[in-house]
Amino acid sequence: MVRSVAPAVPFPDRSLTPGDDEVRLWYENALGWPTVPGVPVRLAVGVRFDVLDVPAEAGRAALEHLERSGGLGRGFPVALRDGRMRLLVAAGGAEEVPGLLEWLDWGALELDLVAIGAGGLMDAPWPPGAGAGAVTGAGADAAGAGARAGGEDGPTARPLPLGRGGSQGAAVWLRPPEPGHEAEASLPTLSAMGTRSGARGDGDGPPDLVRLVDTVATQIHRVRLRRAHAVAAVRADGQPLAFS
Repeated sequence: MVRSVAPAVPFPDRSLTPGDDEVRLWYENALGWPTVPGVPVRLAVGVRFDVLDVPAEAGRAALEHLERSGGLGRGFPVALRDGRMRLLVAAGGAEEVPGLLEWLDWGALELDLVAIGAGGLMDAPWPPGAGAGAVTGAGADAAGAGARAGGEDGPTARPLPLGRGGSQGAAVWLRPPEPGHEAEASLPTLSAMGTRSGARGDGDGPPDLVRLVDTVATQIHRVRLRRAHAVAAVRADGQPLAFS
């Protein structure tokens, strides 16, 4: 089963800083993505994009699998926060996820997959290359790894820093959207089923939504099975559990 998300509860108000102003202007002016009033800066989901929120471990495995199968893990923006990965998909995609999971025979399982659509909010990651001192600690580790993963054509799917990087703290881009381009053209969508070509027609485009959802669901299930087997093995050995 997939969970839907209601609009988030506003964060407590605090004084707006120049950094918040710069972040908000970058999203609204450079990308044309609407934000909501208040701080921290949050993006309005369901207007220009929807979000698939998954465990970072499963998201990493899904992106790596898609790239190995033909470069299809690239192209669309991906963010990290608190051990979770946010995969941006075309607006309206969240509404399709429950039906897709049923059609793909995943509907009977409780998957740790949150589809965020219209009315939802997403913490705005710090713009890439902006505010050198603004992202530190865990955020800096994850942001740096995402930037190093790309070549001339931008970041690609690579092993994510799941230790300190991306495990806690502020949201960071693993693969940021590109100003000056139509960001929505890179987002997985249901209408692009089977499409492999990017804007240059080079087979470097995002996966269609069906394939992305199936791959993510598979990796979430595999992660859960591995953890269950590890717990069972520890119990069989009669050793106390070191994790929950």
